[in-house]
Amino acid sequence: MSSKVQSTGPRAKDHGPSAQESLPPPVANAEAIHFLSSLEQNELQTLFFSETLTVVTDTGEPQGELTIEVQRGKYKDECGVMSHCLLVHAFSRSFVDKMLCGNSLLGYLSSNLEIKEQQSQEFIKFHILPMERKISLLKQDDQLAVTRSVKEGEEVKTEVTIFPWHSVTGFISEAANLVLLRVMGWRQMVPSNARFLALDTEGKLCYSTYEGLGFQTIQVDRQQVKVFIVEQTVHSTAGIPMSCQFFLLSDGHLAKRVQVGSRGYCMVTKMPITREVDEREPGPVFEKKPLVWEEDLELYSKFVDRKEELRLSHANYLRHHPEAQALISDFLLFLLLRQPADVLTFAAEYFGPFARRRPPAPASLSSRRPGPFRPQEPRPSPGEG
Repeated sequence: MSSKVQSTGPRAKDHGPSAQESLPPPVANAEAIHFLSSLEQNELQTLFFSETLTVVTDTGEPQGELTIEVQRGKYKDECGVMSHCLLVHAFSRSFVDKMLCGNSLLGYLSSNLEIKEQQSQEFIKFHILPMERKISLLKQDDQLAVTRSVKEGEEVKTEVTIFPWHSVTGFISEAANLVLLRVMGWRQMVPSNARFLALDTEGKLCYSTYEGLGFQTIQVDRQQVKVFIVEQTVHSTAGIPMSCQFFLLSDGHLAKRVQVGSRGYCMVTKMPITREVDEREPGPVFEKKPLVWEEDLELYSKFVDRKEELRLSHANYLRHHPEAQALISDFLLFLLLRQPADVLTFAAEYFGPFARRRPPAPASLSSRRPGPFRPQEPRPSPGEG
């Protein structure tokens, strides 16, 4: 399913293949794929906004901020081709036990939340051994390259994993998860029995599921608001599952986020202006009435002016080209003298010699010579008559 290349620091140790690596790779189910294919462009446009939550402790003391922004963007791939995309940016800084920690995320997504590129960084300033983790996701042709770098003190471990693109169908990156949660908040529902793909904390491909926990009323900025609760669980192949609960307003805004098992949480402190779908009023219907232009003074006046304009233009042309009137007069006179039954053929034969590209007529002409509108009579064969 994937290939790996590792480059390690001076103190890193190599590990042999674990039992989990021998298991068949996880695959997203049909419910998850169908949910992603149901996303519409006009629905995603309602989710373009920025929001800021306060990171607080279990006692309610503020410790930092979390900002999430989704907007329209453009992405240039490795071939230099520019395309429209969803641009997701998230940033947080907070203190945990008086230690500074934070993370940043920048992701480029297609309209069905497929990953184009994502860069994420997480750090914890431990007093003895600071830790920093970077993960890069990049779509390259028909594969997804995942580069994971972990730095602990002076020791650095880097791992590159290549997934065939067909094996990551239904994959939800961190950036896609933020957009997907807004969709669920907007729809006020989660896909039933959907099983997506995600990466666990070790960079391994695993399952990700969403469960709707119903509605609840919470207080936001001295207001009682109704929220829809969604719990996301990342089922790690090696460790225990990690769950996070998201309290979503009706327009997709995040009112609260709780990491299951953590002492802190994120909470919005100012009630955002909720967005609603613009309801377009039906346009006015005008009854179609028959147009009698002869009775319309303006149209009739334009008709008379145009008629006089054309008459003067035609008279001016004939005055500067007297040969045209002479040619037409001669043709009409000749036509009235001959009075042929086939006027079209007669006219073609009359005007034919005036053509510049017409070959010269033979010295002797047959009385039944073929013309443009008269087929040539078949010649008798040598054995006849």
